[in-house]
Amino acid sequence: MSDKKRAIVLYLHVHQPFRIRHYTIFDAGLRHDYFDAPGGSRENNADIVRKVAEKSYIPTNERLLRMLNDHPEFKLSMSITGTVLDQFEQYAPEVLDSFRKVIATGRVEIVAETYHHSLAFFYDREEFENQVRMHREKIQQLFGVTPTAFRNTELSYNNDLAYWADQAGYKAILCEGWDAVMGWRSPNFAYKPAYTENIKVLTKNYKLSDDIAFRFSNRSWEEFPLTTDKFMDWANAAWDQPLLNLFMDYETFGEHQWADSGIFDFLEHLPTAWLRTPEHTFMTVSEAADTFEAVDVLDCPQTITWADTERDLTAWLGNKMQQGAISSLYSLRDQILGSGDLALIEDWRKLQTSDHFYYMCTKWFNDGDVHAYFSPYSTPYDANMCFMNAYHDLKFRLAEKGIDV
Repeated sequence: MSDKKRAIVLYLHVHQPFRIRHYTIFDAGLRHDYFDAPGGSRENNADIVRKVAEKSYIPTNERLLRMLNDHPEFKLSMSITGTVLDQFEQYAPEVLDSFRKVIATGRVEIVAETYHHSLAFFYDREEFENQVRMHREKIQQLFGVTPTAFRNTELSYNNDLAYWADQAGYKAILCEGWDAVMGWRSPNFAYKPAYTENIKVLTKNYKLSDDIAFRFSNRSWEEFPLTTDKFMDWANAAWDQPLLNLFMDYETFGEHQWADSGIFDFLEHLPTAWLRTPEHTFMTVSEAADTFEAVDVLDCPQTITWADTERDLTAWLGNKMQQGAISSLYSLRDQILGSGDLALIEDWRKLQTSDHFYYMCTKWFNDGDVHAYFSPYSTPYDANMCFMNAYHDLKFRLAEKGIDV
């Protein structure tokens, strides 16, 4: 540790997919507008981005800017996917401006990831690296910064990914502090990923993170209501551990937890409450990796994520529908990239976004699980049908160019 400092590492993830509209088999071969649903429908991307902007992005950025101005010690990290940046540019430029103001303070780190929020690492390493490069260039273009820390889609992580990130020169990589991987270890330290030389891994304190992200407005939760003072008591219980890694979706604030729950006040009071103790501070992901020595090696041969009780990839790849859809899409890689058609390539990449496969998940469907909240489709089977119709249209477009599929 350095000077016995204790740091909160607040990391927020910003993402919206290009949702596939109700794209029927009768559209395939005639229309190629997979993502452009009519205004007012559950699938309309422009409407969704503007709604979430009003409820979450704009008010959250206003508060973060105040927090940064009021507290010189306050810092945070965020990741912003290429797909949501494209939608900000197209549908809500004022949101992009609000992010620029926050990042321009110099105390907000942008974490690298895939441009299209894809699972490409597990299917096509070259495509994965292309999307990471595309994302880095987009971040440099829009915000004038270059990422030095990495997170993969849905916080998916394993030894191979950490090795890749180490070889790519990143200082830090993020993963879920899942009990099955952590064992006796606490998520409140920095670790060295197995088989790496220089990179550190920061692990999410999922219990305290999820108290905010998932349980904050749950009136049946035995700890409801969650006040800042109560949260500080929990955070200070690990007084001898240097890090508190709070990782969550940006949309936690105002969208997943509505404004009337008090979530914005909770966020804005966090720096004041934490910084009452002189040893306390805030750090970005990269700063924490630079500051704290790894206390042990973290070995993770299996793939973990930050989703569900299983913390694996089954939310996206757990059934035959999902597996068939994603395998079919990546099987077109050589023909799509070889076509040289930039619009076709971009549509193929938008279809890689992990949300499309998440909407096909049947784990919770029969129980009417809350996860259905995130889907614009009536059933997982509707999601699969729309996706596969778009996939067949990709093949049609290739055939039109004389490319054998």
